[in-house]
Amino acid sequence: MDAYTGFAEVYDYFMEDVPYEQWLELVVEVLDKEQIRDGLVLDLGCGTGTFTRLLAARGYDMIGVDGSQDMLTEAREKSVDDEILYLCQDMREFELYGTVRAVVSICDTMNYLLTPEDFIETVRLVNNYLDPGGIFIFDLNTRYKFEELMGDQTIAESTEDASFIWENYFDAQSGRNEYDLTLFIRRDNGLYERKTEIHEEQSYELEEVISFLEAGGMEYMGVFDAETKEQPTKVSEKIFVIAREKGKQR
Repeated sequence: MDAYTGFAEVYDYFMEDVPYEQWLELVVEVLDKEQIRDGLVLDLGCGTGTFTRLLAARGYDMIGVDGSQDMLTEAREKSVDDEILYLCQDMREFELYGTVRAVVSICDTMNYLLTPEDFIETVRLVNNYLDPGGIFIFDLNTRYKFEELMGDQTIAESTEDASFIWENYFDAQSGRNEYDLTLFIRRDNGLYERKTEIHEEQSYELEEVISFLEAGGMEYMGVFDAETKEQPTKVSEKIFVIAREKGKQR
């Protein structure tokens, strides 16, 4: 789970093409249908807080949890005018002061849970900190995306101030994708600092995810393709899953 250290300071720059606004509309539509139009909402794996701030602008009282202090430093610097509480916590062990109306988790944060046990424990905690009947909305990169579109591919981008090389390795047997990330960040003296990180994400079939939700005490409500808003197909790249709080486990 140790990632997004050196990448944190240039993360937003290289994520400019991420359709945050599109995902915002999807999430808000789900919340609106559940009559969750205000109140406390947790952004689990909030990163630099881009999505957290968008939800805050829609009237929600936001809490952001992330395991990377470097990412949260960026988030706090960008949230000086927002009343957002940011907590540096491992999502498998997070603690809140009370319950929230909804929990959201985007940008394939849940794919970073590499084992069923970690996934179930995170779901159990989400269920524990949701109001009765509260909603959990999260996205997942699909196995199709890892295997067919990302696996064994190298992505590179270069600008005057920073460059990155992102090498992907997908293991078909385990369903796991490893990202080897190399960054070159320009400093004030004109020289470039080299940093490296290794990220891992796990692909899960929907049937597995449903079983994890049930094992964590939640009620599975539905799923849709992030792009089409329809039922996922064999070529869906990202899906959104919705679950409901279903009583607290002892």
